[in-house]
Amino acid sequence: MATIEECREALDHLSGNLAKADGDARGAAALDRSLSCHITDLDRTFTGRLDGGRIRVDALAPGPPAAKAEIRLAMTGDDLVALVAGELKFAKAWASGRVRLEAGFRDLLRLKSLL
Repeated sequence: MATIEECREALDHLSGNLAKADGDARGAAALDRSLSCHITDLDRTFTGRLDGGRIRVDALAPGPPAAKAEIRLAMTGDDLVALVAGELKFAKAWASGRVRLEAGFRDLLRLKSLL
């Protein structure tokens, strides 16, 4: 089971990857939206913003998200680490229910290029 520190490192690594994005992915990464990532097996939620092509984590709280972020992710810590490492494909994980992504329709369309 991934630790909370490993999950934080994975989010930092993902942020770095987003900052290097180009083409359509760069446009999607440039959204300015509130973000939450609930790590279901650890029952902790990272909250912050997707801003300027980076993920900025502002807080870590116990339980599910206290407020509804504009982009909401939920998955196990192991799945987060595997996704960022390229060992798990997002589309497959999302289709099988291992990863949950919730956002407005327009944001989902823009985020599609990142996936």
